[in-house]
Amino acid sequence: MLLILLATLLVLALLYGGVCAFYWLFQERFIFVRFRVPQGHVFKFAQPFEEIFLDTDDGARLHALRFTVEKPHGVILYFHGNTGSLRRWGKRARRFIDLGYDVLMMDYRGYGKSRGAISETVLHADADKWYAHAVKLYGEENVVVYGRSLGSGFAVPLAATHAPKMLILESPFASLLDIASYQFPLLPYRWLLRYPMRSDKAMLRVKCPVYIFHGKRDPVVPYKSALRLYSLVPSDTHREMITFAKGFHSDLGSFARFQRRLASILRCPSLP
Repeated sequence: MLLILLATLLVLALLYGGVCAFYWLFQERFIFVRFRVPQGHVFKFAQPFEEIFLDTDDGARLHALRFTVEKPHGVILYFHGNTGSLRRWGKRARRFIDLGYDVLMMDYRGYGKSRGAISETVLHADADKWYAHAVKLYGEENVVVYGRSLGSGFAVPLAATHAPKMLILESPFASLLDIASYQFPLLPYRWLLRYPMRSDKAMLRVKCPVYIFHGKRDPVVPYKSALRLYSLVPSDTHREMITFAKGFHSDLGSFARFQRRLASILRCPSLP
């Protein structure tokens, strides 16, 4: 009986170790669901736009789209979610264009036309490079940093390091540890996860106004993670948490209140 018990425990331990090893090796495929686009692909959008390429010191080539309007109020530096490419995300530019903003939207390495080896360090460096490009074109006081889901993990550290006009987050997380533990609670992610993306630590240093949109029914990013992120905004910094009781992860833009609040935030020239 004891031998059977020991054999069972050994098999379970081996299975558990195998699952951990599998996650360690293939976690990038879960976190970054990349869709490549041929370099010769021609994007088609109703709004005027241009393609921008930036080269990095480590040999990567980054790609973005810049949508433009006449006499823009500023620019939305948009960091998209973990799935798809600019073929999909470029359609989101319309909501900001209609409010009078230019939009600079990039693909991360391995997405769309962007190429290069990835790590959390280089991805943050890429985000900083795009921020510098936006500042060069528009001036820092006219840059709105916008992070959608995974993109919030790049947007928050940027706002913590620099001084943009404001930081807007849609379905954000405090840390990828929160999401991993929420989705698969039995694995030791603090040792396995190579992309913790600790927005919770970065948020403590943010000084610009912060606006967070999140749905209580979000099955991907737990609402409590966004709430924790909100609680970490410094007390002397303007902050707003806009909650959607019936909102999920990817449907917030379909709520009329989302559109009204976004318009109110972006049209507001200054805060009281």
